[in-house]
Amino acid sequence: MTMSTLESIRSSRKSAMDKLKGEVSKINNRERSYADDREWSLSVGKDGNGMAVIRFLPAPAGEDVPWVRVWRHSFRGPSGLWYIEDSLTTIGKTDPVGEMNSKLWNSTTDDESPARKQARAQKRKLTYVSNILVVKDTANPDNEGKVFLFKYGKKVFDKVMEKLEPAFEDEAPMNPFDPDLGANFRLKARNVEGYRNYDKSEFDKPSPIAESDEAMAAILTKCYSLQEFMNPSKFKSYDELKTKLDRVLGATPSSRDVTEDAPAVAAPRVAPAAEKKAAPAKKAGWEDDEEEGLDFFKKLAED
Repeated sequence: MTMSTLESIRSSRKSAMDKLKGEVSKINNRERSYADDREWSLSVGKDGNGMAVIRFLPAPAGEDVPWVRVWRHSFRGPSGLWYIEDSLTTIGKTDPVGEMNSKLWNSTTDDESPARKQARAQKRKLTYVSNILVVKDTANPDNEGKVFLFKYGKKVFDKVMEKLEPAFEDEAPMNPFDPDLGANFRLKARNVEGYRNYDKSEFDKPSPIAESDEAMAAILTKCYSLQEFMNPSKFKSYDELKTKLDRVLGATPSSRDVTEDAPAVAAPRVAPAAEKKAAPAKKAGWEDDEEEGLDFFKKLAED
């Protein structure tokens, strides 16, 4: 190290320290944040109601299907800590929560037993991820005309499938992800018995996503990769998840632990009706029974 280098370090000591503190703050905020500025979500009022117009976009370049499915566990343990983690079953691997749920479920035949209730409370939940164009967002007009990632559940996905595979012969199939022949989607949320409900959501008549091919191409180039959600590097290892699960279910946390692990959301409630519902014959009752139309769309993509 030369004297000039040493002098430079000494003269910039304070600014260097401030910069390091700034970087540490970024890391801490990133680790504790569940937000992704590429994602869009519907804003709702105090009454739980909200509406926006979005357009589902086709698969990004180099990918075949315009959505991916991500399984996630989200529950609060007796320790007061939260377990909010993507399930390794998303990428076809064994997951510690799934293993535990299977053991809990098979330990008894009583659907009202504590073991089966715990398994149901800890079951995985299915989320779909697609690229969308925000057409109208009255609550956040700056989002309009921009491409985002959109995470949605079975209710919205069912609306998509109803267009891909109509239930009645007088309804023509429509691909909602087609940039020319698809349609805008009016996403409407209501609060029904304490739950977010999307039953009123509906598609408009088919229309192109833009008035010119140039504008359309510009929109499509902004789509984000969906397969990155399936990259094994995005998932914690089995051992890491098992350690977290043990801590959530068995540890007595300090106030610091609770602050770090608990997100700013209410504890999930388990509907009484769901607890009393008999287990489906084809799979265990602790597993999610949401079905998807992936086979249909794979065939469509091959045409």
